[in-house]
Order: sequence, then C-alpha cells, then structure tokens
Amino acid sequence: MRYDRVPFKAEGAAYKTEKIPFSMAEFDIPILDTPITPAENYKLSWKRLIPVWAPMAMLDFDSLRIKGRYASNPVFGKERVEYTDDWGCEWVYVPEAGGSMLKPGTQLIKDITQWEKVFKFPDWKDNDFAGPAEDFYKNRRDPKKALSLNIGEGCSQILVSVMGGYGEAMLAVAEEPEAVVDFYNAFVDNQIEKFDILRALYPDADIVGFNDDWGNERSTFYSPKMFEELLFEPTKRMIDHMKACGDVCFELHSCGKIETFVPFMIDMGADILQIQRRANDMPLLKEKYGDKIGFCCMIEGLDMAGTPAPEITKEERLEKLRDTIDIYGRSGGLYLSFFAPDSETLWDMIQEAYCYSREKYDNERAEV
Repeated sequence: MRYDRVPFKAEGAAYKTEKIPFSMAEFDIPILDTPITPAENYKLSWKRLIPVWAPMAMLDFDSLRIKGRYASNPVFGKERVEYTDDWGCEWVYVPEAGGSMLKPGTQLIKDITQWEKVFKFPDWKDNDFAGPAEDFYKNRRDPKKALSLNIGEGCSQILVSVMGGYGEAMLAVAEEPEAVVDFYNAFVDNQIEKFDILRALYPDADIVGFNDDWGNERSTFYSPKMFEELLFEPTKRMIDHMKACGDVCFELHSCGKIETFVPFMIDMGADILQIQRRANDMPLLKEKYGDKIGFCCMIEGLDMAGTPAPEITKEERLEKLRDTIDIYGRSGGLYLSFFAPDSETLWDMIQEAYCYSREKYDNERAEV
C-alpha cells in the first residue's frame, strides 16, 4: 500500500507550531493520523518487532532530562553562559562549539584516593522534584507519546567532570583503578537514589537512560580489558536497576569511536544506542548486532542541522532519508532524530519518513 504525502500546510491539513530542540526557531510540523499511538509503536520498534512506522524523536516522544536544585539549568542560545551542575562543577556553554566545557580551574577532586574526604554526593531528597513533575503532567504531558526519562551522567562522565578534565581522569584510571571503582560504585548508589525518586514521580516512563562518553572521535578512553574491569559492573548495576522498574527501554548515549564496546553495551542490557555516526560504522553495527540492539539515527549524509554543503535538492534530501530507513529500519530497532533549515523542508521530511517507513514495514509484515 502506498500512503499519500500531505503537501506543506495543505488545505485541511492538521499541524502545530513548536520550537524544535537545538533551535531557537519555531517550525510548523504536521500532526499525523496514526493507527496506534506513538508510545505503542515505539515499543514495537525497541523490542525489534515490526513497528507501523519509524518513530521520530520530535513527534513521538515527551523527553525529559531531570536536574536537581543544584543546577542552574541555563537556556542555551547564542551567548556564552556560565553555570554550576548538580555535582558542584562549574561550566561554560560555548555557542561556537555548540556545547559546554569545564570552566578553567574547575577540579573538585585532585587525588582520587582521597575522594571521600573532599567530595560529597548530592542529597536528592533535598530537591523539589515533585513540583516540576506535577506541572509536566498538568500542562505538557501527551499520554499518546512515549515518555523518555534521562537521569543525566554515567560513571565516566562524572569522573571527568569532578577531576577537572579527561587527562586527570584517565591518569586516575591508569594509576588508581581500585579507588576509581570505589568512586564509580558510590556514584551509582547515588544515581539509583535519584532514579527511584524520579520513577515514582514519572511512573509511565517508557524509556530510561543516561549519557556516558567513552571515547573521542579517534579511539576509546579505555582498553577493552580496562572497560571490563572498571566500568562494566557499576554501569550494568545501574542499568539493571533502572530496567527492573518495569517493561521499559534503556537508551545509552555515548560519544566517541566506541564500536568495540557495543558487545559490552548489549551485555549491560542497553536496548537503544545513541552514538556518533561520523565516528562509528553504524551500518556495519546494524548488520552485526541489529537483532540484539537498536539505534537512534540521524540522516545518512546530512549534518546535525540537516544542511549539507554543498546544498542539495529536496529530492536528494528525501532520498537520503529513505536510505537511512532502509539501512537501519529492518525489523525495527530504529528511531529517527533529524532537523531541517525551515518548516517546509522539515514537514516534507516528516511526511516522507512516516509514509515511506509505513510502506516498508507493511511489506516486511507481508513477507513474514
């Protein structure tokens, strides 16, 4: 069956105007008439069953990343912003880089063997998590969407933050691995306390996860042996606890060229990976591990803003979108995260992603 692509703001077409993540601009996006809810469809996808369409982050999710009262929660735009995170680390948002960096001189722990004497983990009970949760359910929650709950950092990222950078953190890993593992386990205990509070306030969460960077774009920070001995067990313990709360998808974000760790991620219990395409051969990872783990994917050949250089035509852009669905969508396990420079382009991409993936999955079901 072929589905009709609704032209941009065609007469009678339902749409809404929303701010898109990572953009200060508003976009007109179509409201799709779907046979099942986005939450039901996403569950089919992450379980690597055959969904009705390829889920799209901007349409199908209510996404929350929860911070405590310790963080100033700046709204990032075009200006530099200084802020303090939940752990007491000072940061600077750098708009030219599109991200945050530790403020020079920030170092809460100089000697990892002394961390218990100089560092105190947050007391999450000393937070008004209930107020924002009540506001969310009263004013913003769409029960048809999948609710994604991200609790923040993983073990590696917090070590880098409190020790003042990657150099200091990796020296600690190499020189004092036992102290690092002790710190990781104390951190996991603290994050589990936070998660339990949040899970009670957001009981219908469909997706839970955290971010932990394990490499740069050339290689990993850890050898496989070091990863297995230091990071694997604390991280798996946190994932196991989060997944024990119900039938939820666990999503792991990790930057860097970390292909070698994908088998570890599967053994840890990750269901969906959000990793860097330009640093990893994701089509090969889909081919090798697609029956065990799924992927959050941007559009093959487009940058984060959705505007490649040199500029491409609308049809070339949509062809890249179709290619992405063909590569990663087989038997589910895919959700799409893409952007566009203007409302009409974004509209056309949403329509094509929805209709083309529905056609693809209709054909897959017919073949089973």
